[in-house]
Amino acid sequence: MDMQEVNARTIVQFRAGGEIEGMHRERILLLTTTGRRSGERRTTPMMFVGKDGRVLVIASNVGAPRHPDWYLNLAADPNVTVEVGEETYEAVATTLEGAERERDWAMVKQLFPFFGHHESKTNRTIPVVELTRA
Repeated sequence: MDMQEVNARTIVQFRAGGEIEGMHRERILLLTTTGRRSGERRTTPMMFVGKDGRVLVIASNVGAPRHPDWYLNLAADPNVTVEVGEETYEAVATTLEGAERERDWAMVKQLFPFFGHHESKTNRTIPVVELTRA
C-alpha cells in the first residue's frame, strides 16, 4: 500500500466534502505543516481526538521506531493549518508533557485502544499534540 497515494486520495475526498474511503470523516482532520528542510507546506490527513473543545493529534506512526515526518515538521515550526469538518483555521501545535500528557494519553488509549498497541511496538514516547486556534 502506497501511503502517499492513500493520503493524496484522502485529502481530495476530504476537501470534496463527501465520504472518505475506509475512514470515519468525523474523526479526520487535515494538518498542514511547514517542511523542516524544504520549507514547503505539507498536508497530512490524520485522526484527531476532540475532547472538551480541545483538538489532539497523536504522533504514533503506527508504533514505528521514529516520529512521523509531520510531527518533526511541527516540532521545528509549531504554526500549522487545520482543516476539520467545513472549517479551516491557523493553529499552534504544542506537544504535551508531564502529567498533562499522561492524563490525555490515558484518555486517548481508553477511547481508542489501538493506540496502546502502537505504544507496545516502540521504545519511544509517543507524542500527544494539542492544536490550539491561533
